[in-house]
Amino acid sequence: MISSVLKHASTIFNRPNVALNPLNWELQQWRGIRVKVRNNNLDQALFLMQRKMQSSGMERLIKREQLHHIKNSEKRVLARKILVRKVRSQELARKLKSILIKKVRGL
Repeated sequence: MISSVLKHASTIFNRPNVALNPLNWELQQWRGIRVKVRNNNLDQALFLMQRKMQSSGMERLIKREQLHHIKNSEKRVLARKILVRKVRSQELARKLKSILIKKVRGL
């Protein structure tokens, strides 16, 4: 898993290194993810890199660009997760709408 992530990450970061404004988050993503290897502990460094990639959303970008076959069971799991996320956001939007309407009406 980590080797495939590394392989696809190298294709994403083939952009020239430009002096970037650290306040601009979108441009800062092109800098990549840096992890220091301490005491020759490569496993720990790979683990930290994977966590940083997950938290930054990079792993999702890489998975989206993969061109290999996706099994039907994986498709079903992904579809279920997307559906749950969609239903949750719709419920939250409905609750928020009702709260805002009550505030506007002064109830």
